[in-house]
Amino acid sequence: MRLGADLRAFEGRLGHRFADPALLIRALTHSSCSSPTRPHNQRLEFLGDRVLGLVIAEALYLERGEATEGRMAPRFNALVRRESCAAVAREIDLGAVLRLGRSEAASGGRRKLALLADAMEAVIAAVYLDAGFEAARALVLRLWRERIETVAEDARDAKTALQEWAQARRQSPPAYRELAREGPDHAPVFTIEVRLESGESETATATSKRNAEQAAAQALLERLEGRP
Repeated sequence: MRLGADLRAFEGRLGHRFADPALLIRALTHSSCSSPTRPHNQRLEFLGDRVLGLVIAEALYLERGEATEGRMAPRFNALVRRESCAAVAREIDLGAVLRLGRSEAASGGRRKLALLADAMEAVIAAVYLDAGFEAARALVLRLWRERIETVAEDARDAKTALQEWAQARRQSPPAYRELAREGPDHAPVFTIEVRLESGESETATATSKRNAEQAAAQALLERLEGRP
């Protein structure tokens, strides 16, 4: 199988040339564009999530020998959460080569956090299957290097950080509300709103309620703190 110029260029941004190009194509194929002869990337996403987790856990373990589990855990969560995966995907312009159905593409699928995060994990799995764990490990360490070096010692998940932000200002805990659920039962997509007592709110979409809540909390935190 030969890859087009766009996928060859993506291999360059990724830093891995596939011996089996079909793995890359599968990793970039969303369920909205799948068929019996064109499998989607959800199984690869499952595997890639575990590969990413192992590499990041090892990196944190080796980085500082004196760090306790209690200090490593929040840093680990910050590095592997979907927001981080999506940010890495944007840096290598993964969205440009995603294979999406027409309606998904028209609705801005190439910019959606959940789709980018899922595809990033699937690409990690594809590299693992194509060239083994060391190749996948090298890929993750290269793409996540700056984040590993700079992740805050007290890194917390976005929901916890937002709740602490509200409590510090004597507000009630943030309220989360499901606005929509779309897609088939085996692959639902949730849209969640988070709202503060003072009225500020954000929404986000993901393939689980938990991830959508985290993404919404992260978006609201960034706006409140004036980050891009």
